[in-house]
Amino acid sequence: MTRTPFVIRFCNATPKSGWIALGIFAAIAMLLLPALHLVLPPEHPLHVSAYVITLGGKIMCYAIVAVAMDLIWGHAGILSLGHGLFFALGGYVFGMYLMRQIGRDGSYQSDLPDFMVFLDWKELPWYWAGSDSFLWSLALVLIVPALIAYVFGYFAFRSRIKGVYFSIITQALTFAAMLLFFRNETGFGGNNGFTDFKRILGYGVTTPEMRVTLFALTALVLMATLLLGRYLVTAKFGRVLAAIRDSESRVMFLGYNPLHYKLAIWTLSAMLCAVAGALYVPQVGIINPGEMSPANSIEIAIWVAVGGRGTLIGPVIGAAIVNLSKSYFTMAFPEYWLFFLGALFVGVTLWLPDGVVGLWKRIQARRVA
Repeated sequence: MTRTPFVIRFCNATPKSGWIALGIFAAIAMLLLPALHLVLPPEHPLHVSAYVITLGGKIMCYAIVAVAMDLIWGHAGILSLGHGLFFALGGYVFGMYLMRQIGRDGSYQSDLPDFMVFLDWKELPWYWAGSDSFLWSLALVLIVPALIAYVFGYFAFRSRIKGVYFSIITQALTFAAMLLFFRNETGFGGNNGFTDFKRILGYGVTTPEMRVTLFALTALVLMATLLLGRYLVTAKFGRVLAAIRDSESRVMFLGYNPLHYKLAIWTLSAMLCAVAGALYVPQVGIINPGEMSPANSIEIAIWVAVGGRGTLIGPVIGAAIVNLSKSYFTMAFPEYWLFFLGALFVGVTLWLPDGVVGLWKRIQARRVA
């Protein structure tokens, strides 16, 4: 009897309890936690602090990136070590809008951003045109990363570059972009990046109302990303991606052109990362070239591996586990955090090749047996 690939079996046999849990998470993320933050006073034992709201929003942004990585790595077999670039690009594009919204409330009381005044810029660069428009900025959040991903992916996939070679050139791409953004003359704030944001659509970005709005919006986008991912991987498109992952040459023999499928999921994944970056910046309050570092992109792959590659929900769990652990260890044992991260990745590779979700499924299977 022909064995069905694990990814297809998981997606087609997702238990109702999983969707119930997703609905409960939606209610908590979009209703309960914001209410506990806004309604209850800080001295109340059930009050949710601003730190928790901000940390939760940040982790959900990372979870969106992890799902985007899972779509190309877990379901199409494309390991990217440069997805931090698309995440940062989305953050920079929306950060330009946030910088324009500061207006004359900056330190120099100028229509130009403070870093441009400091560097003696006389006018905005041409690529800042329209950055004061919210809708135009949202459009650019999708267009800019999609265009870069499409052009890069077209030449890479057409040249049949894959495996470790593709991973290396994606890492080189994000490293080159990081070096470019570190330069002051590029007009993106140099090594300091963008910070000191004031408003979104005229509302204070640090107010409790805006904070919970961004938190709930991030939760909504995360759930929409999971639903979109599940729809794609269970459709014919997803089955072709799985076939490309398992044996690209056989797919070509059957008459399919892998270029179009790989390019489509690669571009979509880049756009999802950019959306996560745009949601991340106003909640964290800063964006700089450090977000493009190769180490950050490698960490994204670790989130997916820890949670369970090819499971969609696994990367969300992995992003939460790693980043919550990071928040704790960087405060308790800051000098040992990188050792912990390396040990975690090595341990998952050796003993949990299917990640946390795979471990849970094996436990359930043993109980049934």
